[in-house]
Amino acid sequence: MPMASPAALLLCMLVLAVTEGGGQEAATPGCHLHSFNVTVRSDPQGTCQGSHVAQACVGHCESSAFPSRYSVLVASSYRHNITSVSQCCTIRGLKKMKVQLQCAGNRSGELEIFTARACQCDMCRLSRY
Repeated sequence: MPMASPAALLLCMLVLAVTEGGGQEAATPGCHLHSFNVTVRSDPQGTCQGSHVAQACVGHCESSAFPSRYSVLVASSYRHNITSVSQCCTIRGLKKMKVQLQCAGNRSGELEIFTARACQCDMCRLSRY
């Protein structure tokens, strides 16, 4: 099998570095605010509608699993042999924001919606998702 030239190897390494670096820029580690555009409509026909930039919490938090303590094993009749601790990226605080609505017939209106003010890693709860 023929050997690749040093220039070809260097070119391959540069292409890999550029492709991998681009993906890491978009995925910031941790739990943080992320802006997105939201469009509000008064009804399915869009009689009144408006757009605004809102905030959501996105990212990841630490989770772990480990062997359960002896007291947990005994209390669970040896069925709970792994204990896990999970955290989810959640909203720490909300704020109200006003969305200006444009309606048919040159009318306008205003609607208040909530957006995330801050994020945190917190215990995962099914009711939040």
